[in-house]
Amino acid sequence: MNKPIVIIGGASLDTIIQLDALPTPMPQTLWPRSSYKSVGSTGAGKALNLAVLGRSVVLHSLLGQDAEADLVRHALNKPGIELLAEITDTPTEQHVNLMDPHGGRVSLFVQPPADPSGIDWAPVTSAISGCELVVINILSYAKPALALAKNANKPVWTDLHDYDGRNPHHQPFIDAATVVFLSSDNLPDYRSFMETMIDDGKELVVCTHGSEGATLLSREGGWVAQPAFPVDRVRDTNGAGDAFFSGFLCGYLGGEDLRTCLQLGAACGALCVTSRSLAAEHLSLQRLYDHLREGGW
Repeated sequence: MNKPIVIIGGASLDTIIQLDALPTPMPQTLWPRSSYKSVGSTGAGKALNLAVLGRSVVLHSLLGQDAEADLVRHALNKPGIELLAEITDTPTEQHVNLMDPHGGRVSLFVQPPADPSGIDWAPVTSAISGCELVVINILSYAKPALALAKNANKPVWTDLHDYDGRNPHHQPFIDAATVVFLSSDNLPDYRSFMETMIDDGKELVVCTHGSEGATLLSREGGWVAQPAFPVDRVRDTNGAGDAFFSGFLCGYLGGEDLRTCLQLGAACGALCVTSRSLAAEHLSLQRLYDHLREGGW
């Protein structure tokens, strides 16, 4: 039986609006191609993908006392996911994501994440004591979990998303992490940052580049590049980065070499963008391996 992966933050209810093109900054009326609601945010995306890939997950997140929280709970009520929800007076986090046909996105945080002054960390401490590793996402409320993981001597993986190399908010997560993921969206000189991370003692760093693939730098093996796998149709790019992270992590915990881990991440991310869901409808670990063997969906 695999030990669980503990994920700290976050889960939201998102409204996805598909447009022919992202709007220009002028008054206008828009006619979307489609719109729908979906569970969102990085913790939910990782939890859903990891659970489908056969890993047990404990997800801690903040939820309000509202109908949106009920929808999030329902979406996360899946085999392999244990939800530890801290109930807050603040409404459940909500986003509106404007999407173009190529995966471009404008995200509106119509209800920002809560940041309560007091959280009951006892259930999280208990979960961490028996876990494989801890994934701590870059929400303000999650910072105390960094010390909990350190005290339990558990590896910490973090995802900096579109970090720009300067934002001080990210520094505690960087300092505590064993493994760092990020995207190059706001960090053109990502290779220098990755080298700094390895010099600072990180085990490995992975930088994703959307449709341009991903780059890895490890303490032992040096640089590895992975192209993105092509897909016939992009339906929704929300959650693709979390899917990539999850595919990589499953390979890593399964003892695969780092190149194979990158390939599993790329395959999981590619499958995600063909679906409206954070975890693709027909996702399985076997399907990812089949893709690597056959070279296509």
